[in-house]
Amino acid sequence: MPDVRVEQRDHVAIVTLDRPPVNAANDDTFVEIREVFAAFGDDRDVRVAIFTGAGERAFCAGVDLSPPNSAPRSERHPRELIDAGYLARESMWAIIDCTVPVIGAINGYALGVGLAYAACCDMLVASENATFGTPEINVGLLGASAHLSLMMGRHKAREMFLTGEQVSAQEMYRIGAVREVTAPDKLMDTALELACELATKSPIAMRLAKESMNRIEHLPLREGYRTEQDYTTRLMRFDDSREARRAFREKRDPEYKWE
Repeated sequence: MPDVRVEQRDHVAIVTLDRPPVNAANDDTFVEIREVFAAFGDDRDVRVAIFTGAGERAFCAGVDLSPPNSAPRSERHPRELIDAGYLARESMWAIIDCTVPVIGAINGYALGVGLAYAACCDMLVASENATFGTPEINVGLLGASAHLSLMMGRHKAREMFLTGEQVSAQEMYRIGAVREVTAPDKLMDTALELACELATKSPIAMRLAKESMNRIEHLPLREGYRTEQDYTTRLMRFDDSREARRAFREKRDPEYKWE
């Protein structure tokens, strides 16, 4: 795909947005991102995905607003003609609904849709030069306030959205949205270390765990915990679940077989 590269190392898929100079996204980019993350659901070899941007300047600096990259109406995707935000939304939902955990490795600017993509990831690591923000208000647009609210409290989200201010990776770490801040040249090593740790766990358990968390995220406690119990019952029907307990008792590494 022209804008998105996928590399696989063992059970880890590395998805790189590569659209110079700042990895700004257009309609075709949205489609590619959607297709890449949706495809992992059919790939047993992929247990974890890392989403990053090419270079150190930007993870994704937002939507490409330059006129030369705006396709004529006759060439635009049919759904996008009817619903102008459809493709952007679908690319975000593909990350949230991706059957495996997605680690965002944020290098440089994560602005607008770039911040939204970061918010849709399950975990984040960031380089020291990473910057997060929703500057749409400064260019006559509105954007990802809902995604900001996933990452921080009500008042900070409103402050950033209404002022358009950008905050550092260190500030995002302070408020708990980012797991770790690293030197730029250590970012991928840090993301891969975390991904490899997740990849040692049962792939069936991990997929059910992520689906369960997506289902219960906005439910009240009673309904949420009941749903989680139902997922636990589903997981216990798999041999992977029994193997995890056997390995624990026998003090050895488990051998998962997708059974």
